[in-house]
Amino acid sequence: MSERESMHVSGLQVTDLTVVYPGADAPAVDAVSLHVTSGETVALVGPSGCGKSTLLAAIVGITPPLQGTVAFDGEDVTRAPIHRRGFGLVFQDGQLFPHRTVAGNVSFGLEMAKVPAEEREARVSELLDLVGLTKYRDQAVANLSGGERQRVALARSLAPQPRLLLLDEPLSSLDAALRSRLAHEMREILTVTGTTAVLVTHDPAEAALVGSTVIRMMDGRILPAT
Repeated sequence: MSERESMHVSGLQVTDLTVVYPGADAPAVDAVSLHVTSGETVALVGPSGCGKSTLLAAIVGITPPLQGTVAFDGEDVTRAPIHRRGFGLVFQDGQLFPHRTVAGNVSFGLEMAKVPAEEREARVSELLDLVGLTKYRDQAVANLSGGERQRVALARSLAPQPRLLLLDEPLSSLDAALRSRLAHEMREILTVTGTTAVLVTHDPAEAALVGSTVIRMMDGRILPAT
């Protein structure tokens, strides 16, 4: 795709992205191209070691690519610092702040952005209601179940209204029944908020539940649609 054409592409545009770890025999991500339109949730599904989490790390800026580009709404962010991309990330374990309450965790990004207190409180209340945790707002996150903690992590990532949300195996540590229920809830939350998102999972059922589009990966490459 030419630079002129990329200026007219909305959402996430990954073009020929390649990531090679030092000493590796083959690329972890091998010339991957991917387009996620605004408001779409793409689920990347594949076995452990297929490169899907590395692809996410390159998109968000944690892992530098050897070649290729990452753009959003036509803006090339391949070399932009993580904090300037406007992307959010939810990890497998949530990585919550144990010394903060539920509300304190959700408000963290808003505090960093210096959002006024009244606006910040309204946004936190809105998101806690959305993820069904209003009654837990003043509780320590250590007292929550695994599913509740992942809801807090999702709310915290959505609070600053990221233009792209990346979810790296966010439900894999939960039991099957809870994973299925939260997958449905996550799809609804992403749809209601109009969030552009990429989900990484090894579970095809979870990918089908959350993603509006499902893409398979193997050996660092995206497989053709079947």
